[in-house]
Amino acid sequence: MLLAISVVASVVGIIFMLALDWFPEQGSSIAAPIDTFWDVLVVVSVPIFVAVTAMMLFSIWRWRQRPGEEDLDGPPIHGSTKLEVIWTIVPTVIIAALTTYAAILLVDIQSAPAKGTRVVNVNGVQFAWDFETKTAAGPVKSAKLYLPINEPVKFNVRSADVIHDFWVPAFRLKVDAVPGITTTYNLTPTKLGTFEVVCAELCGLGHAYMRQTVTVLTAERYATVMAGLAKQAGAPAPAAGASTDAVGKQMFVAGNPATGATACGACHTMKAAGTTATTGPNLDEILQADDAAGIMEMIVNPNKEIVAGYSKGIMPANYATTMTKPQLDALVKYIDQSVHGEG
Repeated sequence: MLLAISVVASVVGIIFMLALDWFPEQGSSIAAPIDTFWDVLVVVSVPIFVAVTAMMLFSIWRWRQRPGEEDLDGPPIHGSTKLEVIWTIVPTVIIAALTTYAAILLVDIQSAPAKGTRVVNVNGVQFAWDFETKTAAGPVKSAKLYLPINEPVKFNVRSADVIHDFWVPAFRLKVDAVPGITTTYNLTPTKLGTFEVVCAELCGLGHAYMRQTVTVLTAERYATVMAGLAKQAGAPAPAAGASTDAVGKQMFVAGNPATGATACGACHTMKAAGTTATTGPNLDEILQADDAAGIMEMIVNPNKEIVAGYSKGIMPANYATTMTKPQLDALVKYIDQSVHGEG
């Protein structure tokens, strides 16, 4: 009866566990093999869990202490050498088999990339990501990651400050970004769409906000997007006067969606822009004694000096790469004029 109950419970448990939607959609060439390995672990683990639990519960019920037996001791039992040998060998074989499976899968995942594989440099900094790659239109650096579908990619992952972890759940793999070294992994995106990029290593107060997206595009669309980003990176300075003011205000209230630069107004209060956020300090108050050069320094190097009452690392330190030089100049001019009542 105990064996029958264990078999039924194991079958039900396996079906239930396999039916659960554990993971996000599969977005890379290695996602399916990793998910299959998980399924194998479930099929092997559930019967073991059920058998151990069933035997434990049965033993508690069958040999429980009954009234009047409080002072009695159980009969001396030598045990079964054969049984002990069996339950030592069987788990050893199971673990060895699973370890071998995992090792083969890991070697396959970490195989050297094919010649001509696209290389993407992933840079982590408290608390933002930026990505660099070479395209037909020229080198591109942006805060958002774009990849062509069905094209192998090698990620070179680095950190500028502390340990981060580059993880795209839909791709399944993740790897630490460690200061001073370059870590890598390879895969091929196989599904069109936009997927989340997160940091999977606690890296400071702003860790939860260290998120970005990767968008997988058709080859034609990818070429168009990269050409646009390359052109934007080399764009000439905006015209003087009103157009510069418009660019500066746009950067302040909307950021740079094309590259992922967040809007200043999302975190700061500034009366001229009509923003009232309090995540960061009130710019109308703290910038009164600063000139344009000082404002630029605060934007591109925000952790150099921290305003009292606020913490280091909250403001992204990658605006120099997620905004073009003309956009940064226009933003600084707009903030300078707005705070000091000029223009």
